[in-house]
Amino acid sequence: MKKERIITAKQAKVLDKKALDRFGIPTILLMENAGSAISKEAIKALASRPGKVAVFCGTGNNGGDGFCAVRHFLAAGIRPQIYLAGKACDVGNEARINLDILLKLKQKIISVGLSNAGLVKNKVNRCSLIIDALLGVGAKGTVRPVYRSLIDIINSAKAYVISVDIPSGLDATTGKVLGCCVKADQTITFVAKKRGMIIKEGKKYCGKILISGIGVGL
Repeated sequence: MKKERIITAKQAKVLDKKALDRFGIPTILLMENAGSAISKEAIKALASRPGKVAVFCGTGNNGGDGFCAVRHFLAAGIRPQIYLAGKACDVGNEARINLDILLKLKQKIISVGLSNAGLVKNKVNRCSLIIDALLGVGAKGTVRPVYRSLIDIINSAKAYVISVDIPSGLDATTGKVLGCCVKADQTITFVAKKRGMIIKEGKKYCGKILISGIGVGL
């Protein structure tokens, strides 16, 4: 029986770089595969708990996965609420490409700061499914205030929560909570489990873990 591979945050980043440098697989394609995988699992979850969907996106590539998933939702006839931790101008690289696609599709992106977080909470409380795409494996240090506020909103909601790659606020290598952390019902992680998901505090935050391929192997 093949031994399960567990990787650190650094190894995950190396794999992404290897995909581009050695095999010519652009990051935007990996993001597309991730977004597709997220939407498929989310649609399965909706079958047993129909209702509204909220997608929380950060300004980095984890958020880009979330934006991409939204497009797949739209193609399936699902129109989710989309929340961005910060401003559109803070989003760059491949994540920006996916954000711009949603803007061209006339989707409403709600930029969230500390001043309007309370309004978000009222809307999210009516959702049956939440996608957490705020922070990925590269998260370090204490979670910033706006992210902390959104994590608190997610954790206080009664919705089923799916985290993208790793629950936001969890250190992917050490399993340490970076001040606060999303408590997911399910985590869709890519290529392999991250070490921080199975040690220390990580074990109680990930929920059911699904490993999804995105077109690059170990």
